[in-house]
Parts: sequence; structure tokens; C-alpha cells
Amino acid sequence: MTAAPVAEPDTSVSRFLAELAHQRRASPHTLIAYRRDLALLQAGADGRPLAELQAHELRRQAMRLHGQGLAARSVARTLSAWRAYYRWLARRGQLAADPCVGLRAPKRPRALPKALGIDQTAALLAMPGDAPLAVRDRAMFELFYSSGLRLAELAALDLVAGRQGSGGLDLVGGAVTVTGKRAKTRIVPVGVQAAAALTTWLDQRAAMAKTDEAALFVSRRGTRLSPRAIELRLAHWAKNSGLGLHVHPHMLRHSFASHVLQSSGDLRAVQEMLGHASIGTTQIYTHLDFQHLAKVYDAAHPRAKKK
Repeated sequence: MTAAPVAEPDTSVSRFLAELAHQRRASPHTLIAYRRDLALLQAGADGRPLAELQAHELRRQAMRLHGQGLAARSVARTLSAWRAYYRWLARRGQLAADPCVGLRAPKRPRALPKALGIDQTAALLAMPGDAPLAVRDRAMFELFYSSGLRLAELAALDLVAGRQGSGGLDLVGGAVTVTGKRAKTRIVPVGVQAAAALTTWLDQRAAMAKTDEAALFVSRRGTRLSPRAIELRLAHWAKNSGLGLHVHPHMLRHSFASHVLQSSGDLRAVQEMLGHASIGTTQIYTHLDFQHLAKVYDAAHPRAKKK
């Protein structure tokens, strides 16, 4: 039995990838992903040039990928590569019509952010010891949770606001100024316990920090703590606290949002404090709030309890 002929690679794909590499300086990771995604398209083209494929054929291929178990996120990434390729063909006049117009990826289920319970957060922040590193970490994570900061925002904090891209602490005013995504600056309250922990840290910071170091939180070497170093310190304290779970930095931000929303119900205020451009991003925390209420209901309502 004669094997079916293998389709020759579409030379337009090679030219497209070469332009991405040399003119647009795409990263090696992007080029590998685009090559793989366009190979999937060609595998379903039955040997035809990709420029001849119609919109319904691309839709069928996308549905087939999803049906084979490819995650919605991966299908969306694949379609992005296809769109870039067909836009490239269109700019060269090689298409009568762009077959990717109207092509949409399957909806991705939105994963709920992981947040700590109030008791879990209290256990994490009950850090023992008065050594300089313990004092620093206690102040750092109290502020993280108290003000719902992003990891990059926390790492970029200075003693005094002023450096481009940084924020600063105002303990007298009980607030911290941070510069978040899209260079948007916001002012967030600092809670009483965080303020107390920060006051203790500031008494010791001068002995640790280099003379010209502007960072609020510094390492043993006296220089600004990196986001990765903060992440590792949090993992260390989570392990020592006996919580029995890995705690990543964003969980403190999620916990802040969830706990404030549970107590206040003020979605707009939480949006402002988190620095979300869209309230739709903040609304995901209403689902966490509902989960909390559902657990309380299941534990307390006489008709919800199992016999």
C-alpha cells in the first residue's frame, strides 16, 4: 500500500516567520509558537496553500483543535498566530478576503483567584521574632495585605514618592502612593496594624540600607528587594506558619479584596483601591464573596445540613 504524499511546507509561512525574526525582532519563543500553530493549520489544509483556505475551514479547524482537548487558552493563542499570518498575506495583496475576520476562540472559563481565609491570613502575619529580617518581612506583608498592592508595586516602593515609577509611604496620613499598570498612580489607605509594623521597621531600616538607597524594603546587602526575593520570603513564612499550603504574593492581594468586599460590599471602593481600570475585573471577587456566604449557609442553615 502506497503511503499518502506528505504536503510540502508552505513557503509563505517561512517568509512570514523570517520577517517576524529579522524586521520585527520577535523573540525565539514567539517564533517557535507561531511555527507550531501554523503547522497545525497546514496539517488540516490537505496540501492546499494556506492562502486558499476559507473562513468556514478555519472555523472547522479551530473547533477540531478544541474538540481534541486543546485548552481554550491554547486555541486562542493559536488563532492569534493565524490572524497575524493572514494579516501579513493581506498586506501583500495575496488574499481576496481575510478568512480570520469574525473568527473567535471558545470562551475560557474564568478561574477564581485564590484567597486566604481571615484566620489563615492572621496566622500568616503572626510572624514571631524581632530580628531585622523578621521585622522587615512583617512590615512588608502587613502592608501587602493591608493595602492590596501588586507585587511589582510593593517592590518599587520608596521611602518618599518621587522616583519615576515608584510610590512612597505616608505614615502620618495613613496612606501609601503607588504607581500601577499603565503608569496610573493611586493612593491607598494603610491599616493600623500595618502602620505599626512599618514604624518598627523604619526604626531598623537605616542600619540595613545603604546610604543612598531609596527603597522602602531592602535586603541584607542594603539594596532594594527584588520581586522574586519577596516571593521567596513569603513562601518561607507561609511554610513556617504551618498553613500547609503554598502562598504566592498575589494571594495577599486577592485576600485583601475578598475580605474588604465581604465586610463592606462596596465594589467601587475595592476597584479604586486595587487600581482596576474596569469594574468587570473587580467583580470576580463577588464570586469569592458568594462562596464564603454559601459555606456559612451550608454550615448554619438547618435545612442545608445533611442528616
